[in-house]
Amino acid sequence: MKKKIKTAFCCQECGYFAPKWLGRCPECGGWDCFVEERQAPSAGPGALPGKGMFSGQPVPIDSVTLDEDNRTSTGIHEFDRVLGGGVIQGSLVLIGGDPGIGKSTLLLQVIHGLSSLNKKILYVSGEESIRQIKMRSQRLNASSPGMLVVSEIDVDAILNMVASEAPDAVVIDSIQTMFSQDISSAPGSVSQVRESTMKLMLMAKQTGIPTFLIGHVTKDGAIAGPRVMEHMVDTVLYFEGDQNHEFRILRAVKNRFGSTNEIGVFEMKECGLTEVPNPSAVFLAERAANSPGSVVTACIEGTRPILVEIQALISSAGFGTPRRTILGLDYNRVSLLVAVMEKKLGLNLAGHDIFMNVTGGVKVSEPAVDLGIVAAVASSFLDRPMPEGLIAIGEVGLSGEVRGVSYLEARVAEVRKMGFTKCIVPKTSLKQLIKTSDIELVGITRLAEVMENLF
Repeated sequence: MKKKIKTAFCCQECGYFAPKWLGRCPECGGWDCFVEERQAPSAGPGALPGKGMFSGQPVPIDSVTLDEDNRTSTGIHEFDRVLGGGVIQGSLVLIGGDPGIGKSTLLLQVIHGLSSLNKKILYVSGEESIRQIKMRSQRLNASSPGMLVVSEIDVDAILNMVASEAPDAVVIDSIQTMFSQDISSAPGSVSQVRESTMKLMLMAKQTGIPTFLIGHVTKDGAIAGPRVMEHMVDTVLYFEGDQNHEFRILRAVKNRFGSTNEIGVFEMKECGLTEVPNPSAVFLAERAANSPGSVVTACIEGTRPILVEIQALISSAGFGTPRRTILGLDYNRVSLLVAVMEKKLGLNLAGHDIFMNVTGGVKVSEPAVDLGIVAAVASSFLDRPMPEGLIAIGEVGLSGEVRGVSYLEARVAEVRKMGFTKCIVPKTSLKQLIKTSDIELVGITRLAEVMENLF
């Protein structure tokens, strides 16, 4: 008799398995996300792929030797900064972002930089033909003999290529197009993405070849596929940016070999992505002078201080319910600060529409920009511009107090470099700074003092 094929239903959002179809996933709460998949037969205990790779006897950690130069520079300083200083041997890096944001363009330029160091790079595309890759590399002027390109989606065939060619780095574009013959489901399903990532991870750890994976994102902004994929990789990078703006931000949200929340800033041009070594100057280049509602503040992204412009527009509400439109800032945080201003400063903002924006398409979430938000709202409400050359840094509490912030010395150094002459900072953090004659530092403790210094 023919042996019956065992199947199960798998949630395409979180990877939860159920013996029958369910309308709602009990694990993640998603609706209509179960797909029937054939279960692979068990190979018996001890037959996991790549087991010999990790088998061995425990050794003292002091006896483990490391290479002195274990990082390789890609030639793109912003990309190296996000990775923590360069590419680590055997690392598995996942890069996600919206369609058309520039993920493939960035990695094509990265492997061009690596190939210029006489390294052999294997670029595997499951979405483009080799002719299309050639056309794009010519447009980006990123073509060299050390770059090997292939159009393939079979993971086992890719592993055979790696074994025969022995490249110094591998790029998979994209992981959602890969499939393994051990799994019967279609490419892009949870099982295929998980199995393909596992095989590539084992290959990277065994051979020491750094591997880059490009991942698509869902409508919610998360990388498509099971969440376990982000746990398997060493580094997770998100490529962010508004397609209406030319600036792109590469943000590290997980990094086993460097700092998290580090960012790299790029500018999209006709010839590809170019580095932005001084983001503060770019974000403030078109700032209008003596404009009410415009305030500059300093935020920290990873280890880098960046000056950004916060804009606010306060107008009378034309309908019964006032509108709140916030771009680039935390909506709940802005609502909290508006309530504090109404209670502690006596500003009647309840009947007004509030529109706020961070120029350049930047997203700021840290509480150190609270004082900049308060100053922008007050400036627009009173229709008075901020004093020339002034910047505001500080966190605001619910009782109207101004609290200290971290990395204040680095923020003030960036303020000084950009030519600002006066900086309002929390008084509790003022003792950390060395006073100089080229910039005036004003320490405050309450919101009322802010209004006195600004207006």
